[in-house]
Amino acid sequence: QVQLVESGGGLVQAGGSLRVSCAASGRTFNMLQMGWFQQAPGKEREIVAGISRNGGSTYYSDSVKGRFTISRDNAKNTVYLQMNSLKPEDTAVYYCAARSPYSGIAYRDYEYNYWGLGTQVTVSS
Repeated sequence: QVQLVESGGGLVQAGGSLRVSCAASGRTFNMLQMGWFQQAPGKEREIVAGISRNGGSTYYSDSVKGRFTISRDNAKNTVYLQMNSLKPEDTAVYYCAARSPYSGIAYRDYEYNYWGLGTQVTVSS
């Protein structure tokens, strides 16, 4: 089993920055392909960013491309999502997800095996 714990959410003004982190345990981290998803009230959960097992490949949704950066530190078993130029429409619960043993980046939530409980990010206008 894999345990994922998100941290770093909070309240920020529009135009500001925030970094959320996800610490993983229970399996060799470099065997996990990681993703960040967002779910706003009344909306479906959708991918924000994904990163390959070795960090060499990344994916971003069109809505965050150029503003958000996903990264991972395999020595610390942690994946990060740096969020810049935040907008009120970025307000959502952000979930960390993992899958194994696949190497490619998955874009759909049902492709991920493991989930964190989420962290709230609220962007005020």
